[in-house]
Amino acid sequence: MTRPLAKDDPTKATPTWPRHTPFAEPGSDTTELTTSRLMTLLPTELLQGGEAIVLLLKPSPWYILLESIHFLATLTVLLGLTMWVYNCGYNIGLTPREMALAGAGLAGVRLFWQFLEWLSRVYVLTDRRVIRVKGVIRVQVFECQLQQVQHTTTTFSLRERLFGLGSIHFATAGTGGVEASWLMLAKPLEVHQTVVTALNRYR
Repeated sequence: MTRPLAKDDPTKATPTWPRHTPFAEPGSDTTELTTSRLMTLLPTELLQGGEAIVLLLKPSPWYILLESIHFLATLTVLLGLTMWVYNCGYNIGLTPREMALAGAGLAGVRLFWQFLEWLSRVYVLTDRRVIRVKGVIRVQVFECQLQQVQHTTTTFSLRERLFGLGSIHFATAGTGGVEASWLMLAKPLEVHQTVVTALNRYR
């Protein structure tokens, strides 16, 4: 959260650090360390002089598993079918142990890639802009002035509800459609309330 802005000169607000972090509860001893780790993932060039950070977030670590779930489910079904064919007496060139190792290897590669994707995602709300950074090989940066944010929406998919997560979507005045999303956030309603408060306060 931010400290109250001075009424005489709102551009001189001192940047403060967010309550919402993916690794620590508000007020815990690890919040400062967590914020420092997040700041290392945020390109310093994105921040403007005197810009105050309201929220600095990442998706929940459950993002790694939930974004991989379709691939893992498909892989499990294919592995099961392959085992069934093998048990029926057909020679497919692999033993059950080799099939299991191959399946585990593919699952590990998929989860590792999704971990890198999770690591690359940073969500930032300042007193001026909404920012989303993502991308492992090709980095994509979305930024929008608060004045241009037309409305926000919070959604809860089935898989997100099972883990107490939600996503926040931002629609801009230029297109009227969703331009960027903060995916799979912990405490999404609390985060959304902070976003709405900042929009009403700063724009």
